[in-house]
Amino acid sequence: MSKQIIRSNFTPDEGVPAPVASYSHTVTYGDLLFVTGQMPIDAKTGALAEGGIVGQTHQVMANLKAVLKAAGTNLERTLMVRAYLSSMELFEAFNDVYATYFVGNLPARTCVSVTGMACHADLEIDLIVGVGDMDPRSSN
Repeated sequence: MSKQIIRSNFTPDEGVPAPVASYSHTVTYGDLLFVTGQMPIDAKTGALAEGGIVGQTHQVMANLKAVLKAAGTNLERTLMVRAYLSSMELFEAFNDVYATYFVGNLPARTCVSVTGMACHADLEIDLIVGVGDMDPRSSN
């Protein structure tokens, strides 16, 4: 088994902000796809999403969907979500939006509060996604 970088350079037309440091958006290892943390940055404008945590959550999810599409998969195959909030006071509003993207066969999730996020963002999310023969509709 070896590490494979799916794609290391996204463009605004694909809906994903370009990396701001030395990292790849997605890396596979076996049947797992590791998706780097996505910030609430609009790929076309380079600006932080407006609308507080609600707008930022929608933007992060749009960025994640674009990364997954480029990797040939989708949110339904998500196994693990790690969400980083600037304050747990934002959790309820974040979770209300998040719940519209993950329905039914829910992935495992960790949600923590952190300080000092890039771009003064309130949210960052990274994923681990199954890319093997797993049926994403399975409830087991």
